[in-house]
Amino acid sequence: MRKITIAIDGYSSTGKSTVAKQLADWLEYVYVDSGAMYRAVTLFAMRNGYISETSFDKKKLIEALADISLEFKKNETGKAEIYLNGENIEKQIRTMEVSELVSPVATVPEVRRKLVKLQHTMGEGKGVVMDGRDIGTVVFPNAELKIFMNATAGERAQRRYKELVGRGDTVTYEEVLENVTERDHMDTTRDDSPLVKAKDAIEIDNSEMNLEDQFHIILQLAKDRIAGRI
Repeated sequence: MRKITIAIDGYSSTGKSTVAKQLADWLEYVYVDSGAMYRAVTLFAMRNGYISETSFDKKKLIEALADISLEFKKNETGKAEIYLNGENIEKQIRTMEVSELVSPVATVPEVRRKLVKLQHTMGEGKGVVMDGRDIGTVVFPNAELKIFMNATAGERAQRRYKELVGRGDTVTYEEVLENVTERDHMDTTRDDSPLVKAKDAIEIDNSEMNLEDQFHIILQLAKDRIAGRI
């Protein structure tokens, strides 16, 4: 059976990572969470004092990019987790603090170039599922299957709020909704690789769709594309 490259793009909290992981597991493909890579760089910048709620020293971050090493390793359950300079930071990058600062970091062209280069390397052999904001437009413009995921801002904020509260974080729905809205604006208006739907991407609005239905719809699209039916 031939292997293909699958690019899943879309807005924050549309469940891109969840369905991408499911798809990679089912197809026995490599899964790459590009969003986790940007979050990892953001965490690095926070730890080194390059970025905060009130300031962002882009120059220092750019100068330190050579000191950043990222890789994905599977844990005992088979889930791919991200490592920053040898440290597992999977949990640390999922906080609200990182969410609030990741979009400014992702607008830095030098950061994007470094991570896109890494992503190209990870996906060279096909048999890969990668999700993010610019996978189908910039990272893998020739991907055989491109999915663009969408949902209402309110629904996405509700999902993210439940996830954070379930993990023990102290946040309000209003804070999460504001963060989702701000990230949408920054992702779609940045100069370098803004979030847009690729012309040949299939859009899926999952505002009123459960995870199981969403997975089966996308899995069928992948099966059809692998078999050359579409």
